[in-house]
Amino acid sequence: MAIRPLHDRVIVKRLEAERTTATGIVIPDSAGEKPDQGEVIAVGRGKILDNGELRAPQLKAGDRVLFGKYAGQAVKIDGEEVLVVREEDIFGVIE
Repeated sequence: MAIRPLHDRVIVKRLEAERTTATGIVIPDSAGEKPDQGEVIAVGRGKILDNGELRAPQLKAGDRVLFGKYAGQAVKIDGEEVLVVREEDIFGVIE
């Protein structure tokens, strides 16, 4: 199913967290934290400003981004969990 977010919202798929430490210790799923990095799947048209102008988004599909651990709303699309977040809740693009 294709989805197009509205306004300044962004659809993000969380990237898998590292399962081992630098010393090689395997971390079980129950002890791991939510990953705070993801890949942008879709981007809305942008934010409508107070003066009525449309501010284009600074993100594009395929960008790897950094966001807060509890940012956005989790939804399932085609059986896969993704996040719907506002562009302002994304801290930056990982290059």
